[in-house]
Amino acid sequence: MNLTGKVALVTGGTRGIGASTAIALAREGADVAIVARRIDAEATAIRDQIVALGRRCELIQADCGQATEATQCVKEVESRLGSPSVLVHSAGGPVNGGLFDLTPEMWQAAFDVHVHAIFHLCRAVIPAMRSKKEGAIILISSTAGIRGIITNVAYQVAKGALPQFARALAREFANDNIRVNCVAPGVIRTDFHKTMSEEQRKLNLEQRIPLRREGTPDQVAEVILTLVKNDYITGETMTIDGGLTMRIA
Repeated sequence: MNLTGKVALVTGGTRGIGASTAIALAREGADVAIVARRIDAEATAIRDQIVALGRRCELIQADCGQATEATQCVKEVESRLGSPSVLVHSAGGPVNGGLFDLTPEMWQAAFDVHVHAIFHLCRAVIPAMRSKKEGAIILISSTAGIRGIITNVAYQVAKGALPQFARALAREFANDNIRVNCVAPGVIRTDFHKTMSEEQRKLNLEQRIPLRREGTPDQVAEVILTLVKNDYITGETMTIDGGLTMRIA
């Protein structure tokens, strides 16, 4: 896909992987709508960077885990920038706790932000993509959705649902030239991992990650950009993890 003049909608685009992705899309010529539950100074700073690249950028506050807000969000994007040809769902966050630590409300919240949001957004953006016979949708999963970790059951299950959701939609809408792919980052240098103890970080670098280093949001954004631009990739999940998930010992 040639991104010049196209519209991209990025959830969670105010920081971390989402912010790097929004900027990367703008560098390739896309106008960007950044959607977040909170619009703050960080969001404004990302918008300013995109505008400095000569592209349009709109900040939209919405909780896309709620169907009505997701639908209204897409309508706002369409009215301000045009119908999205690209959708990147990067919104998310940790939901810590084992099975008996979680309340039903915590379980529901994990699925609202990670799974229900992309369900609602896809229902809102795909009709216009079908009419244009062009679309690229990227879901952000996690290596935690591929391999088990302790006391993080809701996050793991929600992230584990996304690769299958991508495959299901990729198959359903292939005839409409809508491609749906997923990325599964490992330990990436973002706010998400700031609470990691020094002991855990040392364990990751010395024993768990073969490349012995953490990844960066820009490295994930590079892969997302490839999946958006390459029109012969669909239904795939690509890990960006320094070799973390390939280990058997």
